[in-house]
Amino acid sequence: MPVTEPPRGRTYDVAGRKLLLDRAGTGGPPVVLLPGAGLVGLDYLNVHTAAAEFTTSVLYDRAGTGWSDPVALPRTAAEVATELRDLLRAAGVEGPYVLAAHSLGAAYARRFTQLFPADVAGLLLLDPGHEDLFAHLPAEAAELNERMKQGAAEMPDLTGDQLRTARAQYAELFAKWPSDVREPLVEHHLATWRTALGETKNEDDVHAELRAGGGLPDVPLIVLTAMGRNPYWSQFGSEELIAAAQRGIRDLHASIAAAVPRGEHRVLDDAAHQFLHIQREDAVVQAIRDLS
Repeated sequence: MPVTEPPRGRTYDVAGRKLLLDRAGTGGPPVVLLPGAGLVGLDYLNVHTAAAEFTTSVLYDRAGTGWSDPVALPRTAAEVATELRDLLRAAGVEGPYVLAAHSLGAAYARRFTQLFPADVAGLLLLDPGHEDLFAHLPAEAAELNERMKQGAAEMPDLTGDQLRTARAQYAELFAKWPSDVREPLVEHHLATWRTALGETKNEDDVHAELRAGGGLPDVPLIVLTAMGRNPYWSQFGSEELIAAAQRGIRDLHASIAAAVPRGEHRVLDDAAHQFLHIQREDAVVQAIRDLS
């Protein structure tokens, strides 16, 4: 984990740990950005900055990630959700909140909503996973998922040439970030890319938590689906299987939105899962505006 001071924000003491939070803008309801697995709060600095022009925006690192204190991974969704609520209170950010949550972060946002419904003004789920995912996918998709997880777990440390290539790719990805944020953020990702493996080890347990927690309350909900080509997935399955899986994910997301009275589903054909908030910042910010 990084030992340097965070390039943005400050840390707050929560249950004996220091957790990073950055707050910008004014007004409400505040939007809180929940990163996906392997990502950190500052990956969403573009959205954070844009949202702060019309409301209060909060980005943070959950324990075990980014510039927050380390913790044993994986964790339950209830632990992560309760930690976030305590952090927001410690930072003096009053709810209710619009939770803008990406991938694994969407599971944590849904658990937060199950546990603390009065604290939630709206939900934006960015290409979320879901406990019913495989019911919407071709049978072969389960094997594809296992191959991807196994491939990530067995990936060796990066060589010098691979590090230079990855550093250049990250630098391009975060080209619009201020240099005092971009440089430590790139180095953080190069040093801690295995964190996602730790966070997702208990995926089945998190899904069980969500099933037991009940449905979502009647709050405004927008689900964004990223239908762009994912080069990582292409390493493990045919283009036909991946296309079928993406159609299944799109259908699942439509069903999530349809499950609440004020749900809406939006499809992004030109953005991929991992960095849809960079590739289509405009769509993400517009969705936050629509929920604010």
